[in-house]
Amino acid sequence: MYWILFIGTMLIGLWAQAKVKSTYRRNAEIRAHNGFSGAQVAAQMLRQAGIHDVAIEVQQGMLTDHYDPIRKRLVLSEDNYRGTSIAAIAVSAHECGHALQHQQAYAPLKIRMASVGITSFANGMLTWIMMGALFLGMIPLQLALPLLAGCWGVIMAFNLITLPVEFDASRRAKVMLHQMGFTATATEDRGVSEVLNAAAWTYVAAFITSLAYFLYHLLPFLTGRSDD
Repeated sequence: MYWILFIGTMLIGLWAQAKVKSTYRRNAEIRAHNGFSGAQVAAQMLRQAGIHDVAIEVQQGMLTDHYDPIRKRLVLSEDNYRGTSIAAIAVSAHECGHALQHQQAYAPLKIRMASVGITSFANGMLTWIMMGALFLGMIPLQLALPLLAGCWGVIMAFNLITLPVEFDASRRAKVMLHQMGFTATATEDRGVSEVLNAAAWTYVAAFITSLAYFLYHLLPFLTGRSDD
C-alpha cells in the first residue's frame, strides 16, 4: 500500500511539474504586444497599486519567482525579469498579486505566513521520526504513527491554505494585466490563463500528496491496526 501511495503521488507531482514547464515554454515563445519586460510590468503594477516599498530583484534559475513578504521583495527569475513574453508577464503579474494581498492584509496569506515556522518544523521532524521508527527502532510504531500523522496534518493544512492564496494571486494578475492594457487580445489572455492555471496544478498536487500521506498514517492509528 505504501509503494502504491508513493508511486501514485510521485506521478501526480511529476505530471504537474511537466505540465507547468511545457505550458511555460510554449508561451515563453510568444512575445506580448506591449513589449514590456516582466520587471517593467511588475514595477508598473506595484506603482498603480500604490506599493512603493517592495523591491524587484532578479534571481537565476527557471521559475524561481516568488514574493518575499518578510523582506518585501518581488523576486523574478532571469527569463521573467528580462523577458517580454506572455509567460514572463503572467508570472510577474502573479507575484504582484501576492504583493497586493500583503498590502490588503489578505487573511489566507496572513495565515500562511504565520504557519511557515511550524510547517518547516513538521517537515524536519518527518525524517527523524521515520529514521527513529523504521530504521533504528527507537520509536514504537504505535507512537510513530500519530506523530507522522500530526506532521503530515500540519503540512496538509499549510498546503490547503496555500490554494486560495495562489488562486487569488492569479485572479488578481489576470485582472490587472487586462485592465492596464498589458494583454489586449484573446490569444494573450488565453496564454496568461494557461500559464497561471498550469502553475496552480503544482499546488493542487502538493495538497493531494500531503492529504494522502496524512490519511495513510492517521487511519491505521484510528482503526487500531497500527501493528499491521
